[in-house]
Amino acid sequence: MPETTPIRADAHDVIRVQGARENNLKDVDVDLPKRRLTVFSGVSGSGKSSLVFGTIAAESRRLIDETYSTFVQGFMPTLPRPEADRLEGLTTAILVDQERMGANPRSTLGTVTDANAMLRQLFSRLGDPFIGGPTAFSFNIPTTTVGGASVTESGKKNVVRQQVYLGGMCPDCEGRGTVSDLDLSRIVDESTSLVDGAILVPGYKADGWMVAPYKTQVPADVPIKDLTAAQREDLLYAEPRKVKVENINVTYEGLIPKIRKSMFSRDPGSLQPHIRRFVDAAAVFTTCPRCAGTRLNDSARSSTIDDKDIGEVSAMQVTDLAAWVRTVDARSVAPLVETLLHLLDSFIAIGLGYLSLDRPSGTLSGGEAQRTKMVRHLGSALTDVTYVFDEPSIGLHPHDIARMNELLVDLRDKGNTVLVVEHKPEMIAIADHVVDMGPGAGAAGGEVVFEGDVEGLRAAATRTGEALSYKAALKESVRERAGVFEVRGADTHNLEAVDVDIPLGVLTAVTGVAGSGKSSLIGGHVVGEDVITVDQAPIKGSRRSNPATYTGVLDPIRKAFAKANGVKPGLFSANSDGACPTCSGSGVIVTEFSFTDTVSTPCEDCGGKRYQAEVLELRLAGKNIAEVLELSVAEALEYFAAGEARTPAALTILARLDDVGLGYLTLGQPLNTLSGGERQRVKLAMSMKSSGGVYVLDEPTVGLHLADVDQLLGLLDRLVDDGKTVIVIEHHQAVMAHADWIIDLGPGAGHDGGRVVFEGTPAELVDARSTITGEHLAEYVGA
Repeated sequence: MPETTPIRADAHDVIRVQGARENNLKDVDVDLPKRRLTVFSGVSGSGKSSLVFGTIAAESRRLIDETYSTFVQGFMPTLPRPEADRLEGLTTAILVDQERMGANPRSTLGTVTDANAMLRQLFSRLGDPFIGGPTAFSFNIPTTTVGGASVTESGKKNVVRQQVYLGGMCPDCEGRGTVSDLDLSRIVDESTSLVDGAILVPGYKADGWMVAPYKTQVPADVPIKDLTAAQREDLLYAEPRKVKVENINVTYEGLIPKIRKSMFSRDPGSLQPHIRRFVDAAAVFTTCPRCAGTRLNDSARSSTIDDKDIGEVSAMQVTDLAAWVRTVDARSVAPLVETLLHLLDSFIAIGLGYLSLDRPSGTLSGGEAQRTKMVRHLGSALTDVTYVFDEPSIGLHPHDIARMNELLVDLRDKGNTVLVVEHKPEMIAIADHVVDMGPGAGAAGGEVVFEGDVEGLRAAATRTGEALSYKAALKESVRERAGVFEVRGADTHNLEAVDVDIPLGVLTAVTGVAGSGKSSLIGGHVVGEDVITVDQAPIKGSRRSNPATYTGVLDPIRKAFAKANGVKPGLFSANSDGACPTCSGSGVIVTEFSFTDTVSTPCEDCGGKRYQAEVLELRLAGKNIAEVLELSVAEALEYFAAGEARTPAALTILARLDDVGLGYLTLGQPLNTLSGGERQRVKLAMSMKSSGGVYVLDEPTVGLHLADVDQLLGLLDRLVDDGKTVIVIEHHQAVMAHADWIIDLGPGAGHDGGRVVFEGTPAELVDARSTITGEHLAEYVGA
């Protein structure tokens, strides 16, 4: 037979990027093999995300948008073409990032994955007694009764008499599962009188104007507990009315409705810190007594399958729910049961079997949110798709990373291209192809310093290559504790009445597989005025916020500019006198449509610099304010250290940012572009000036390159040496090995966890190897 002629279509086996210049990229050229797993490594800020997300994925989305009709494109945001000379061989890109899911109180794990929709269908078919269609089991739809008459254009009259539309929403909590209340003990001290300071609300001083109206209406020298029922009601809940205070007419209103309007109904982010602390302490959310937290009304809970209602089923751990669904044997719903089981089994395969479908989506961690998004792709029949993952190891114990690796390989083996931005050596090890970015961060990065296989990277003289062969050693000696923080009977979520003593004055690592109860134990029970918690939650701020404004370093910088030029500091604020009048100092023109995404375009007048032209002519040591905001933290440290620009107050804050490994961050970079790990380290830098004695850190190694972990450990050591207690919830073995004490939770996740399975030093954990954590730590240190 004649030889088969090669088909040209088979030649398109790479994604080719040429001359990429997005953000800090320096004319990057790479050829990425299709249908392979490529890992992008490199120090934080080296340009990995700019290449993968900002160039490859962004261009894929832009080209797909262009396939729609001109009419449809008119309703879509116009995406700019990434800065690159040439992009070839792109396929449809699906992004699976670590952005937390929206914190809508009605959104749960079941609603965002369609598991709830399938359960509603199941109960509407098999529930006994039959109460209606799927909407009758939905906690987002209320039961409504409609009545009235309508007249058509032809004059025909239609009369509707008490038509009932069934929904499953609990009428008391409106489908939220909780009802809000105020803790009166935080608002009023019952044992004292008004003149002695009974009102504990910030700003309500005993001799102040805010308390004066209450003194005219109730006895001011009588303890609150001794007031009559009518006087107490008048003090706390009176309707607004006019009263005279020192011959001035003022509006008198009960204390509770007054502070609800002035404090509790406002966005917490807009409140002053001391008022926000009061609001957080006084506002309490309790389980709705009518629906017992299920969010469902009596009707929805009256229909059962095998003596279980939909609320009970949704509260099951996913592993238990899958077992229960397998017992449902009815031919009429067999395809539905099969689809639901596939979804639940995907949850278990991806390491989320410990969650329940009624878990609010806003409470999922970044890693849990990313894996939840991944679930929908596991059974997909699509091939030749490019899947893009952003640090999928986040929140995963070394034991769970092995399962994540299997899933990534499965996606590749189905004929897909998998691109992964990652730092963990366990995930780099499974790569078919590695692109290492560097050599440094920010302006010192943006180059491909290695491209090839994993063995080639190990031998390469790059920071990643050197770090791959690094093995942490157990500490030869550990610090002595200065006391203990006692936790007794902890039973939050899956904790089983845990009693544990957390040592003070040392570095303690709290470990265990994902879902074992670490955050429940530390976040729920290590509390107090002396405790500073540094997590990865989004930083409150507008699109104008950046590291300079958030950390306060811009204040001494503005004063230094003002002094050097003999003008007011306000001129150097993009939110005040110096703002570009066209964009009001935001640097972009924001166009908001009611029917599509908001579109931002750079301001043409200031070129995105945010300031008036006159302000940009004023300089300090040769730079204007916009040029200073374009400096990285490391460059700013050098700039403000000597000469005309020397500013000690700015240096103090900048040094803290550099200490936590953020030397590459640009001072003017928008806060909403920071990763979860970067946000946490910014908050850590700010909290280092606080006087708190106990620091609680939630996975501080997130987003950190292997080479930067040592710098973080040095910072934690300095905090402990300064007399602080540091507690880290962590999966990274290098942090475990460096700790003075380890508290390991487990042995599994969900109801298989919630117990302390080990307490002791890292060396004792390695010697015992009695837990999953101990086995992985022993392997890591080569014991």
